[in-house]
Amino acid sequence: MPGLTDALQAINIRIPYRTVIYPNATDDEISADLLKLMTKPTRVFVVHMNRFLASRFFFRSRLAKALPVSELNIYGLRAYDATTALAMAVEDAGTTNLTFSKMDGRNISDLEALSVSEYGPKLIHSLSRIQFKGLAGDYHFTDGELHVSVFEIVNVIDGGGMVVGFWTQEQGLVRDLNPSSGTTRTFSSWKNHLNPIVWPGITLAVPRGWEIPTNGKKLQIGVPVGTFPQFVKVTKDPTTRETIVTGFCIDFFEAVIQAMPYDVSHRFIPFGDDDGKTNGNFNDLLYQVYLGVYDAVLGDTTILANRSSYVDFTLPYTTSGVGMVVPLKDEVERSSLIFFKPLTWGLWGMTLGSFFVVGLVVWFLEHRVNTDFSTGPAQYQISTMFWFAFSIMVFAPRERVISSTARVVVITWYFIVLVLTQSYTASLSSLLTSQQLNPTETSIKNLLAKGGPVGYQRDSFVLGKLRESGFPESRLVPFTSPEKCEELLNNGPSKGGVSAVFMEVPYVRVFLGQYCKKYKMVEVPFDVDGFGFVFPIGSPLVADVSRAILKVAESNKATQLENAWFKNIDKTCPDPVTNPDPNPTVSFRQLSLDSFWILFVSAAIVCISALLISVICFLHQNRVILNDRVICRRERMNNLWEKFKERQENPAPRN
Repeated sequence: MPGLTDALQAINIRIPYRTVIYPNATDDEISADLLKLMTKPTRVFVVHMNRFLASRFFFRSRLAKALPVSELNIYGLRAYDATTALAMAVEDAGTTNLTFSKMDGRNISDLEALSVSEYGPKLIHSLSRIQFKGLAGDYHFTDGELHVSVFEIVNVIDGGGMVVGFWTQEQGLVRDLNPSSGTTRTFSSWKNHLNPIVWPGITLAVPRGWEIPTNGKKLQIGVPVGTFPQFVKVTKDPTTRETIVTGFCIDFFEAVIQAMPYDVSHRFIPFGDDDGKTNGNFNDLLYQVYLGVYDAVLGDTTILANRSSYVDFTLPYTTSGVGMVVPLKDEVERSSLIFFKPLTWGLWGMTLGSFFVVGLVVWFLEHRVNTDFSTGPAQYQISTMFWFAFSIMVFAPRERVISSTARVVVITWYFIVLVLTQSYTASLSSLLTSQQLNPTETSIKNLLAKGGPVGYQRDSFVLGKLRESGFPESRLVPFTSPEKCEELLNNGPSKGGVSAVFMEVPYVRVFLGQYCKKYKMVEVPFDVDGFGFVFPIGSPLVADVSRAILKVAESNKATQLENAWFKNIDKTCPDPVTNPDPNPTVSFRQLSLDSFWILFVSAAIVCISALLISVICFLHQNRVILNDRVICRRERMNNLWEKFKERQENPAPRN
């Protein structure tokens, strides 16, 4: 049996059950064992027993037809073949020289009267060469011993049988024993070396070797109570008091069962109280599978290495990871001075100074040719200069510019003011109408350094992960529902709440679907394999259910289930699984001088160029005064100043 077991395991065949039938078992005891096997999911049986018990265990019709006797076992068949072989050997050796000789003089007591046949050696030689097909198989001797080297493969059909081939040690599987069959000791399929096999149901399709028995009990599947209702929800019908189990995990499992090649009858058994307080954590629930209380467990059960030591998990059917969720805070302070916020103080100063400079340059260029900039006392002209400079900001100056150089300066400043005002307006609008939402915490390292309390889902493995990360027990606060989680985050550490919560990504998906405006997942500090269905170690269902999970996950059914159970209460909330940043913050940047320095440099160049042109033209017009060597330098400068204050002849007409 160990050798046979190893050979079967080498080709991925498992032997999940064994039953022992004693050699002296009665027919009733044999029937009882067979009835037990019928309730098992196994449908292919390997029988290993002595020939005497095997003749009582199987069908006897073929043997009864060959030898119509009331009771016949393997020993009777061998005796019949032995008699046949002896007769054939006598015929081959002949009947001559049937003489006997007396034994020697040794003391042989009562056997002294016996004689020794001289015909014996010849008969033995003939018997060793005898070969024929007997009732118990091929009959021949190897090294003086009866050797059975050929096994007949029989297709049992409705109590009858049909030979589909043979197995020999030299040739392996063959359809017949002719030499033309050749050797078959290869890794090719058995279909190449046997006649077609008719399987139960009169079909040539190879059936499964394992299935759920139709006359057996249903799978007892444990489900958790007290988890997020979107995943598993247990209620009782008020009329019938029947337990009703719903949720994403339940619907996904039912879809998986539909995708499997056979039906799995099952019944859901809640593990916990109706008020949502479980009798134990998830580890306790999974341990019931190991103890044999449940045949399986489904729900929001996470695949973990320590759990896999006593149960088997299927492939995961949800996203993986443990997310860190923190509150969002608006970084912009809403005050009465918020209109100063769009520009940095450096840009404010540069802009204000530029107004004065442009007003001064325009006054200098227009003073001699424009009465608006030359009439009235000095105080009035100064006010006119600044009035004109600031009225440019709204593009409605009262004074008209006449000189060409001044017009160039004004046009340049118009463009700069246009860019500045549009940028300021856009920045202020964004500042007033949008929130600058930033997470209060950015990583688990910051939480550990600050020492604030954190939350976790009760009865979850996340508690162990947080302990391993260095969080003391006094800082860990459990919660049981999305509403309780939101309450802890909303209160914050100052009001008995928490700074952050840790829960698996599927739970984060549900939570942020309701509260995405206030909270955000900033990190996935712990990697896990997601949710999986739980079965006993060695259960053949694990592989089949895993294959069915892949089929459902790759179909539209998975998307339909997700949309049905994880649709957001707030329609504006994006999905944190498909959107890595479910709460994008509105980044606000103050406008600074470095964004507009090219414009200010250009304005400075234009102003300086206009001043230089104006000064050169003025000096050229008054070159007589400059070339007058009679007067001193001071008097010459006074004369030039007086000329500058004089209004230029033939000014341009005003409209």
